[in-house]
Amino acid sequence: MRKYIIAGNWKMNKNLSEAIQLVSDLKIELNGKNLNAEVVVAPPFISLEAVKTLIKDTDIKLGAQNMHSVDSGAFTGEVSADMLKSVGCEYVILGHSERRTIFGESDEFINQKVKQALKNNLTPILCCGESLEERENGTTFKVVEQQIKTCLNNLSEEEIKNTVIAYEPIWAIGTGKTATPEQAQEVHEFIRNLLVKLTSVETAQEITIQYGGSVNAKNAKDLLSKPDIDGALVGGACLKADSFREIILSV
Repeated sequence: MRKYIIAGNWKMNKNLSEAIQLVSDLKIELNGKNLNAEVVVAPPFISLEAVKTLIKDTDIKLGAQNMHSVDSGAFTGEVSADMLKSVGCEYVILGHSERRTIFGESDEFINQKVKQALKNNLTPILCCGESLEERENGTTFKVVEQQIKTCLNNLSEEEIKNTVIAYEPIWAIGTGKTATPEQAQEVHEFIRNLLVKLTSVETAQEITIQYGGSVNAKNAKDLLSKPDIDGALVGGACLKADSFREIILSV
């Protein structure tokens, strides 16, 4: 049985007091609700410890938005997997398109990060997705396959099983444009079949594949009803407790 995971990627939003307020509001919104999905919040680094304290008596899990590929060293401005574990993180988002396009992260570099996360018992949420130009050129599957194969290179079947995949078409991130449920399912099914080739039928059926890209309270239910969409990586809509609650309860 695959696990549904709804993760909120706060990106570079909310200072410490705002983070505390948002998580406090979310706890109220979810209080007493019967949840069918694991809920993850990924605030900026400066709020991780405070948020962990707030969610320790709940089922909400803590995630980070990035990490470096090595244990420690002279890497100004970076954080390690061990640092994230020390403040209570269980998940880490890796390979987000904003990291790829703005900061120049390659699939090979992301592969090293995925290995490092798994070595430290963090669950990577590995992002993949095509640009608008690539979709219009008909190369979506080729692009996604290349990203996933390279980012999962030299991982064991068990390690891949412990990785979450997030399909985020770049053209739908923060644009208000969303892939239709049918478009999303088509790519998710392709990813599932690719995972069969990389692992086995049994393992591929257990891997959570999230959809991301302008997910909101209005479209979440239709997206999450598709057979190969196992959750969502939510951006802007997770910055308000009520809208994030609606997405969580769509499962």
